Amino acid sequence: MLAALFVVQAMVLLSLRWVDPPTTAFMLANPDGAIQQSVPVEHVSRNLLAAVIAHEDAALPYRSGAFTWDELWGRAQARIEGAEDPSGSTIPQQVAKNLFLNQSMSAVRKGVEAGLAMELAFFLDDRRMLELYVNYAQFGPTIYGICAASWYYFDTPPGELSEGQAVQLAGLLPSPTHVQRAPGGGLDFQVEDGKGWLSRSHVINAQNRVPKWLDRLGFQPVEDAGVTGLASEQEPSDDDCTTRPDEVAELIEAEGTA
Repeated sequence: MLAALFVVQAMVLLSLRWVDPPTTAFMLANPDGAIQQSVPVEHVSRNLLAAVIAHEDAALPYRSGAFTWDELWGRAQARIEGAEDPSGSTIPQQVAKNLFLNQSMSAVRKGVEAGLAMELAFFLDDRRMLELYVNYAQFGPTIYGICAASWYYFDTPPGELSEGQAVQLAGLLPSPTHVQRAPGGGLDFQVEDGKGWLSRSHVINAQNRVPKWLDRLGFQPVEDAGVTGLASEQEPSDDDCTTRPDEVAELIEAEGTA
């Protein structure tokens, strides 16, 4: 039985090389629903991809595996001692969490996350890992993936995000639920739960840190992750997210923030 389960799990993870999941554990757990539409990573602004790598996992294109053991051990020690996380989850760990797990911070859940991340890093290259991340990461209370996020906040397709817009969206990733669309577009942190300051602080941190990283390295880490060329150079396709998703348009209309 265990052998059969292992084979099934391996087949599911292997299928992620080609298959975009219709939903995720995080999306299913959201009581308010989820809006998401996948887009090939080649049709995503290099500003966004570079900002995400800089903000979330600068070592992604240069590391073998999901994480280094020193990083994992340092995080485990910090958790045991009640100290601040010294490094944060890598993108493979976050992909594992977003697709299959939940928001629990228990040691057991983190251990399962680490195991799944190792398997994902074995089956998937950096390009596909980055593609899954930007397509399923949460960017708002019900907004998942960069296709929905770029249209929801900025009325623009993901391939045309500016550096400033990209940095703001990358800054939302650690705390994506205390923000909403501003009237006419942009980010509004005056939310009902009173915790907009938390999301805003992460965005400000990204604005202070990420542009310096981009000025220094440009799009090289994106190319090193396997995404070559610019979004503007890609041939149009049916899934390039150049049209606002209907669900996003309906949400904006319901909120009255057009």
